[in-house]
Amino acid sequence: MGNELTVPKTLQEAIIFYANPDRCLELLIDLRWQGGAACPYCAGKDVTFMASVRRWQCKNKACRKQFSIKVGTVMEDSPIGLDKWLCAIWLITNAKNGISSYEIHRAIGVTQKTAWFLLHRIRLAMQNGTLEKMSGAVEADETFIGGLEKNKHEDKKLHAGRGPVGKTIVLGVLERAEEAAAEDKDAPKSQVRAKVIQNRAEKTLQAEIKKEVSAFSELYTDAWKGYRGLSPEYIHEFVDHAVQYALGKVHTNGLENFWALLKRCLKGTYISVEPFHLFRYLDEEVFRFNNRGENDRGRFLLALGSISGKRLTYDELTSSYLAYYDEVLPR
Repeated sequence: MGNELTVPKTLQEAIIFYANPDRCLELLIDLRWQGGAACPYCAGKDVTFMASVRRWQCKNKACRKQFSIKVGTVMEDSPIGLDKWLCAIWLITNAKNGISSYEIHRAIGVTQKTAWFLLHRIRLAMQNGTLEKMSGAVEADETFIGGLEKNKHEDKKLHAGRGPVGKTIVLGVLERAEEAAAEDKDAPKSQVRAKVIQNRAEKTLQAEIKKEVSAFSELYTDAWKGYRGLSPEYIHEFVDHAVQYALGKVHTNGLENFWALLKRCLKGTYISVEPFHLFRYLDEEVFRFNNRGENDRGRFLLALGSISGKRLTYDELTSSYLAYYDEVLPR
């Protein structure tokens, strides 16, 4: 391997390589500023690097503020070293079934509470919103996340029926890769988006589909009545799962695969996810699924390249249940 690890490709190599704080700094400078630092407060380029404290001083007379590489990123105000941050990012972006805060706590030597906050901030970096609509052949399906009513403590039961009662509804849309390209391992892969929705009513489902899918696309769903009426705007075909799961190209098997991966992650690793935090875990799973064609280093760099311009404070994170109940489940 030599004295220098020039291109870390495995977790072991990355831990050794990024144990050097100067290497961490060089990587983040290159990803964030393409080699030239800029003040995150005034965007000025006239800055001086203070090597002894690894900070910059803005020379703009109207600003004159000092800043570190963490300012203006998901790492802002974090006392955790860059070596631990980069290790945690590598772990979560490449753990197929997710990685719990207890595992991060043991792996990098921080408290479980710190690891939990750190992971949620990394999930924010993994969030990749886009205004571009899906097109071509698109699948749409919804699933339910949550425990069975019969397994809940008596004081937690809603006593409102069985099945999806008390569960959180997640809608997914998946843009299929071209059939010819799907055989090429280096070709673009199917892409998915998932979000928590309030209910499965026709108005809700169709509004979300129209927001995410271009008109006149081929749309494949199951036989749920909430999807009826999309035909004038889409080439809509559906399959009745009470009869069969696929009818030629009419199926939602791509999304069923994604749901299986998501639920394996939630049930096997995270065990108990509050509804108001669920969207963060969706972002995590969507990131890994959509970038499954990348290697470990590729996914790590993609997440690291998205840390700027995003901020999540502990108060925002711990009060997120208020936003959930106001926006997703209005009273």
